[in-house]
Amino acid sequence: MAVIKTNSENTKMLARLMRAEAEGEGELGMLMVGNVGVNRIRGNCLDFRNIRSIPDMVFQSPGGFEATTKGYFYQSARDKDIRLAERVINGERQRPASNALWFFRPAGSCPDTWYDQYNSGRYKAHCFFIPAESDCPAVY
Repeated sequence: MAVIKTNSENTKMLARLMRAEAEGEGELGMLMVGNVGVNRIRGNCLDFRNIRSIPDMVFQSPGGFEATTKGYFYQSARDKDIRLAERVINGERQRPASNALWFFRPAGSCPDTWYDQYNSGRYKAHCFFIPAESDCPAVY
């Protein structure tokens, strides 16, 4: 059962975002990017208040995703990417992104905190950061 509302076009948008942000990290990395996106919609907290849909989340400004400024994001969603997006829409979570609202790719090691958010771990090149449960209970 879906944990966020969506339709086929928005699911394809999430699939395109996951691919554009993390294709080099493989399917697991793409699922983690999807976790962050779904958490931003579910959370309604911190920088993501009133983010209620996939388009709101993808194109949030400031705070959105760099991939939306690149042509790669605008390619058609592939079937395998859509299936990955459906998995996170249906609530599948992957650590360290299961409760994360942020990720980035540092030049070196992951910092312990990033904008007062805690490092929940690294997967390949990306570091993931989580809010305190008291600040954003909906992602826990």
